[in-house]
Amino acid sequence: MSGNHFKGHEVSCCIKYFIFGFNILFWLLGMALVGIGLWAWSEKGVLSNISSITDLGGLDPVWLFMVVGGVMFILGFAGCIGALRENTFLLKFFSVFLGIIFFLELTTGVLAFVFKDWIKDQLNLFINNNIRAYRDDIDLQNLIDFTQEYWECCGAFGADDWNLNIYFNCTDGNPSREKCGVPFSCCTKDPAEDVINTQCGYDIRAKPDSEQKDYINVKGCVPQFEKWLQDNLTLVAGIFIGVALLQVSSIHVFNLQNVLEKKTKTKASFCPYLSKCLVLPFHVVFFHPQIFGICLAQNLVSDIEAVRASW
Repeated sequence: MSGNHFKGHEVSCCIKYFIFGFNILFWLLGMALVGIGLWAWSEKGVLSNISSITDLGGLDPVWLFMVVGGVMFILGFAGCIGALRENTFLLKFFSVFLGIIFFLELTTGVLAFVFKDWIKDQLNLFINNNIRAYRDDIDLQNLIDFTQEYWECCGAFGADDWNLNIYFNCTDGNPSREKCGVPFSCCTKDPAEDVINTQCGYDIRAKPDSEQKDYINVKGCVPQFEKWLQDNLTLVAGIFIGVALLQVSSIHVFNLQNVLEKKTKTKASFCPYLSKCLVLPFHVVFFHPQIFGICLAQNLVSDIEAVRASW
């Protein structure tokens, strides 16, 4: 070996163990999320009665932990073992899986921009279904309370949507103390109160509409979310699509550079492929690590295949 030239092909140890180290953390985090989900289901008695998973009328937030944790576990396993064992099948699976996730993100962003009315209807249906199941699951209850507090809203389109819940409806046959009320998360916040008044929404909908706004947030969560979309979606979608095109073109440029380097058998640095991936724009690496991961995995696969071809 002389100068910057080398004989034959070699697998970059630096990029190999970079992928391994990153994905083993990803793998462990995925296992932790799945473990938290299983623990939550165990506490709610779901594991002793599996059929109860589908009994809840609304969204069980534990599913978020299970799905996200499961995806992270699979990705982490494929990237970690694929890099360590130089298994091109697992590395290609890792790249394809990341590509699918990125494509789904891009598709979701475009569809959200094009079909705003449909999303509005689906969001209304989703919120109303979860209002019905508000008292059926403590995790769902906490999620709804957090949403209403964060958006400063109440119900899907207003406080009267809580008539859908058997505990809050205003029917004469409702024996609940919460009759004609709303959850405390609908109440306007008093900065002087250090302790949350969980009974602030009792009997509030029995008052005239003109008085309700003094005690609760009268705007619905769908209009509040729609307002946020109108204020931000065009800008966000434009940036997202622009970054996406930049990312896709970056992958093709890096692959072309990889082919040229293989043909000339030159090394640009101690870890050339990691260096190439690190020159991606900061916002690409930070906000869309899928592209960074695909770049690293593809270059490692190329190294492994070149080494095997030279045997």
